[in-house]
Amino acid sequence: MDQKRLLLALSVSLVIVLVFTFIQDKFLPHPPPAQTQAQTQVQAPGGSPAAAAQPQAAPAPGPRLSVETPLMQGSIGLTGAVFDDVVLKQYHETTAPDSPLVQIMGRRGTATPNYVQFGWTAPAGVKVPDDTTVWSASAGALTPQSPVTLSWDNGQGLTFQLQLAVDDKYMFTVTQNVLNHGAAPVQLYPWSRVVRDYKPKEQSSWVLFDGPLGVFNGTLKQESYATLKSDGAKAPGGVAYTETAPGGWVGITDKYWLAAVAPDQSAKMTGSMSYGTVTDGDGSAYETSFITATPVTAAPGGAASFTSHVFTGAKVVKILDAYQSQYHIPNFYKAVDFGMLYFLTKPIFFALDWLNSLLGNFGLAIIVFTVGIKLLFFPLASYSYRSMGKMRLIQPKVQALREQFKDDAAKLQQATMELYKTEKINPASGCLPMLLQIPVFFSLYKVIFITIEMRQAPFYGWIHDLSAPDPTNLFNLFGLLPFDPTAIYAPLHLGALPLIMGLTMFLQQKLNPAPADPTQARMFQLMPVIFTFMLAGSPSGLVLYWAWNNLLSVGQQWLIMRQTAAQPRAVSAKS
Repeated sequence: MDQKRLLLALSVSLVIVLVFTFIQDKFLPHPPPAQTQAQTQVQAPGGSPAAAAQPQAAPAPGPRLSVETPLMQGSIGLTGAVFDDVVLKQYHETTAPDSPLVQIMGRRGTATPNYVQFGWTAPAGVKVPDDTTVWSASAGALTPQSPVTLSWDNGQGLTFQLQLAVDDKYMFTVTQNVLNHGAAPVQLYPWSRVVRDYKPKEQSSWVLFDGPLGVFNGTLKQESYATLKSDGAKAPGGVAYTETAPGGWVGITDKYWLAAVAPDQSAKMTGSMSYGTVTDGDGSAYETSFITATPVTAAPGGAASFTSHVFTGAKVVKILDAYQSQYHIPNFYKAVDFGMLYFLTKPIFFALDWLNSLLGNFGLAIIVFTVGIKLLFFPLASYSYRSMGKMRLIQPKVQALREQFKDDAAKLQQATMELYKTEKINPASGCLPMLLQIPVFFSLYKVIFITIEMRQAPFYGWIHDLSAPDPTNLFNLFGLLPFDPTAIYAPLHLGALPLIMGLTMFLQQKLNPAPADPTQARMFQLMPVIFTFMLAGSPSGLVLYWAWNNLLSVGQQWLIMRQTAAQPRAVSAKS
């Protein structure tokens, strides 16, 4: 196989993927699916609509229970008992230290309603709490040191309680109690749900999922907003997906944030994903929910209870792993979209996170990690570069064959392969290191793009966020001209770091033997320019990796080729 042709094919393929992704993310609108009037409802066993239907209008403002932990602050609306106000203390909207803190849950009646709610479904005639219920709180604030109980009496001999506790990070524990003061037993189905009454601007792409998701029967299920809306329009009650199995968890995820409910893992649950319309938010209601598959029974003079856990916070990998282990939540770590190459992406993340803990900078961690990757592939790369060095040395012989067989392509190919065989050169040897590093490169891209640990991670100089593109721009002379070129035309953005990367790619290309085919030669000359523009919008951490990797490759290639070029002279001297 001709090395240049394979490299050309790989390069063109990568360019096509990058171009498609760029056009898809920047210019192609996402057409909305057909509208539906189905109401969002929690499904009772057997598929019949439960009494806990989503309201058509936001409830009136009422009393609230404040929440305060080391990592988050907010409040719970006592009207309807909704977890709809969570602000994360450690995260700002931008890199500016005075920018607003990130709020991941939103109250109904605002532009971004996003909340968690608990309730019960009961037989006809049994009054249960609903969205208009005003709960009484046993205290004014919920903290890790101070649990709070919400109570409501239905006036029919039943007292409903929500016992709330919160840890020092992002996890609530909610125990739903029913106290029966009557003379007859009562059966009820506890339910929980995560609801978002709007579609966020951030959309899923080929490298990241955001939207409704859950683990049912040990398997991760993801439904994009568009798919859930489309499927819900065709299904009774708007339920696009449902499954009954023990435990699991459901929620709605963003790139960095998650709201999720995990019930008692020993309980058999019916989980659902559904879509409806409301007058709140932007009119769309996306919901993931659980309801017990079998009822809990409150005997006369007795009580029934059911416990769930609620996560509302940042998707910090170590925190998710700890909760998965502590509460036996299956595959909770998959809330972070490590993808199909998780066996590479997750170890790469842990390697970078560990190096960052030692070096105090994720940029330095990427640099050291790149050195480690180069050392790992050093024997293979050395073999490749030695082969390329030999190919450079025999270029005069190859050129002579081209002159000799310029009118007979078949004989030229045969003679060239015979020459390679005589000189013990494998023309495809240069491809293997590149092929093996493609999964590493893609996995690193995933890690930089999706993990919150990399969010707003600074490097040095002008790079203040390794997860964002280089903020400088060649087209305004790196800030000397007072205008934003991207306001004129979005692709007019080319930072200093991508330019450095392009230069290193150009230097590396100069060390490779030039293709004999003029068309291929021109294509390879353009590759540094093409990749410079294509990576201009990529995370700075990825561009840093590529530039540093190129520099290491240039040094290694130059050294090996120099040694290879000296070998014939040494042999001649001995002879």
